[in-house]
Amino acid sequence: MTACAIEPTAENGDDDPTPDAPYAITADGTYAARLARDGDSWFPERWTLDGPEPYAVPLPAHQPEEPGTEVQPMADGRVLIRRLSQRRHAFSLLYPTGPGTGELLLGAVECPDEDTVLRLLPPAPCGQRAYAVAVGRHSTALWLVAGGAFGPEHLAEIPGRCSGGVWLDRRGRMLALDREVGGRTKAIVVDLERGGEVSPLLQIAVGSDDRLLLADPDSGLLLISSDAPSPGKPRLGWGVLGSSLPVRFPESLRLADRALTPFAIQPGQVLQPESCAVGLRIDGPFGSWVGVWRPADRRLHQLAAPDGWLAGSGLWTEDGVLRLPYATEAEPCGVARLAVPPAGGEPRGGGSSEGAAEVVADAAVDAVADALEPEAPEPVAPRPVPLQQAPLARLVTK
Repeated sequence: MTACAIEPTAENGDDDPTPDAPYAITADGTYAARLARDGDSWFPERWTLDGPEPYAVPLPAHQPEEPGTEVQPMADGRVLIRRLSQRRHAFSLLYPTGPGTGELLLGAVECPDEDTVLRLLPPAPCGQRAYAVAVGRHSTALWLVAGGAFGPEHLAEIPGRCSGGVWLDRRGRMLALDREVGGRTKAIVVDLERGGEVSPLLQIAVGSDDRLLLADPDSGLLLISSDAPSPGKPRLGWGVLGSSLPVRFPESLRLADRALTPFAIQPGQVLQPESCAVGLRIDGPFGSWVGVWRPADRRLHQLAAPDGWLAGSGLWTEDGVLRLPYATEAEPCGVARLAVPPAGGEPRGGGSSEGAAEVVADAAVDAVADALEPEAPEPVAPRPVPLQQAPLARLVTK
């Protein structure tokens, strides 16, 4: 399974008990974690996703957590937590112990500069390590915060201010970051086995901002954002890892007055990037809903999300089922299985859910689909992924 979680800004459903709570999923789709809310109090919560039905385990500490506290699931079922206190970021691993919560202290990272922002990177593919970046005024520090031998370890200092964070391989060696230098943002690759060596990943035009949003190691499919086709206006595009073929910017991924954010790519499609299904969060005047798109289809299918969808999170199975986590007052831990159009086919209508009603497209989403622009020739940009010269090229099947 391939999944990516994005911090949501607005949840779908008025009865969602935990709006704005980030939700992270392990790379293998086994566990997830988020901050849940009980009244005005926040506490970590672990979800188990690989059983017959999903279930949640609360992991409260001795006092409530701050709303900005970050949590991340590990492959062994423990949950990493980052707490901030006066520029000191403390890390611990939480785990259930009968009626209580056990906590293993890992250490802390000090950020003396008040302008430095530290955040966790997406879960590593191995599930045994966790990383963070501390973004300062002129450089970014890369930290191993869980899975090391002696607590948090400083791995590299990268010139420039870095954002994003996408894993490019199954080993957790190659990490893509979006680096801002001189007012322009370009995606780079950081080699964790070579002391944080940095190589260029994505440059479409000298003056463009080029960011990597998602990557699938099986197929090599990349989802990017760039303003190269229309300066000052970022557009979604796709390319292939390690390829010199041009990046394309489909008209089907360009919706007026709506924001599209990819959050998951279908795994297991080895060397078939054009067949991979991509799940997207669509934000617009009707709230948030789901988009499904494949490069080969050249159209965007728009589907209703389940009530209480933890918007911007979800994962694909290899056989093409999109699983969307949701939380409502009636069902605080649920995963909907969304029926999506097959490759080259029409929507199959609704979907089923695990402990929830069927997921079907509603009238509002149908109205949005009717407003889609007709497909036009796709803008292309030549050779934007110079991986033939980067260390990552040795890990990619041509």
